[in-house]
Amino acid sequence: VQLQASGGGLVRAGDSLSLSCVAVGRTFSNYAMAWFRQAPGKEREFVASIRWRGDGKDYADSVKGRFTISRDNAKNTLSLLMNNLKLEDSAVYYCAVGGRPYVYSDIRRSSFIHHWGQGTLVTVSS
Repeated sequence: VQLQASGGGLVRAGDSLSLSCVAVGRTFSNYAMAWFRQAPGKEREFVASIRWRGDGKDYADSVKGRFTISRDNAKNTLSLLMNNLKLEDSAVYYCAVGGRPYVYSDIRRSSFIHHWGQGTLVTVSS
């Protein structure tokens, strides 16, 4: 099973960027999924999550109103649209799959994650 993340890059503050994550090898249509990020010298932190049918979403306060998470179960794809990027959004972004099907309450916790993508780097410059 692989989670292949893409879409990272170098952008300027205020720009937008869209990340994608494709699951290869199996489907996760019954699992909550999420995006985390890790900046240099910092711990990995929760960014956004989405329920298995896409009917519930949650965001870290720092990205609420700027980022939008979505998924397409038919394509095994998870996405993150990031608008109005800030310098502090610079990090490696990881897509993630929850550890048990039909469980959403624990998706913010790194310890609950069962599958991690390889990460895609987002750098925001001034």
